[in-house]
Amino acid sequence: MKAGVVYGMNDIRYDDIEKPQAGPGKVLIKVKYTGICGSDVPRVNGDACHFFPNVLGHEFSGTVEEAGEGVTSLKPGDRVAGVPLVPCMECEDCQKGNYSLCKHYSFIGSREFGSFAEYVVVPEKNAVKFDDSVSFEQGAFFEPATVALHGLQRCDYTGGKTVAVLGGGTIGMMTMQWAKIFGAREVVVFDIVEERLELGRRLGATACINTLEEGFMDKAMALTGGRGFDYVYETAGNTITMKMAFKLAANKAEVCFIGTPVKELSFSVSEWENMNRKEFKLTGSWMSYSAPFPGKEWELAAHYFKTGDLKFDDSFIFCKMPLSRIADAFEMYKTPGTVKGKILIDSEK
Repeated sequence: MKAGVVYGMNDIRYDDIEKPQAGPGKVLIKVKYTGICGSDVPRVNGDACHFFPNVLGHEFSGTVEEAGEGVTSLKPGDRVAGVPLVPCMECEDCQKGNYSLCKHYSFIGSREFGSFAEYVVVPEKNAVKFDDSVSFEQGAFFEPATVALHGLQRCDYTGGKTVAVLGGGTIGMMTMQWAKIFGAREVVVFDIVEERLELGRRLGATACINTLEEGFMDKAMALTGGRGFDYVYETAGNTITMKMAFKLAANKAEVCFIGTPVKELSFSVSEWENMNRKEFKLTGSWMSYSAPFPGKEWELAAHYFKTGDLKFDDSFIFCKMPLSRIADAFEMYKTPGTVKGKILIDSEK
């Protein structure tokens, strides 16, 4: 079969490799779409790849081609989204259902061959069936949708309150929608790009604020009567928005960092003291899993994509590129600002 094979730094090729087989307890998936994740970029354009040769790709959708011995929940023809984490199921964290924290995990598309290929093999539990009314494009967005929901629920989230979402990328837009689905009274999206803020409005944000505008903080606080937000979700991994979260939080608020920071971060005494004075709770979020594996995050993503409450916008997708041009896709990331959204790799082309 054809695959995008990483042979070294800056060396990904459209090449022939052996087609995998569905062994016991596993399914063979004919891949349709795979999204290029931000974590894939340094594995191709940098030195973050675990081994060579390797086949990346972990945000994917496709159709079950073959079900291995013992598989009961899936059959050929089922439309599925890929679940990339393969936890050990034996360590203390796994026994508690904290699969994201497993220290002995494997991961489809980094630690074992993934979906930048015509076919991929995964354990039965790592393929989540979705309805025929859900597109394969949406199926490739299950993973980021579940990351957003896991982050939302890292707080003791209840409806009827105010929510600030910092960062209007895919995770931010999904987080905003989950907050609405689960009953937020007000959800405000913060970003510096007008197109993202307009998307937020289309998807149901009650307000959107450009943080480059003078007086944006006063405007934001006015939306809450000056008290701040009950829940603050940082989704950009940006040092500016991480500090901003502390200012936007209300007394007794809950703050969750979903975004992964990429630069060193320091707080002044007065910035950090916000947490003391407001007595807000601060937590982080990692991946998207709960018990029973892969968790309610994946079950609810399938359900709310089907109902249409979790909206999908074409602007989430920057472009679609055939698997045969996967090297060109990664080349685009070498020019900052070129890629504005998700690149979907089409494994059928």
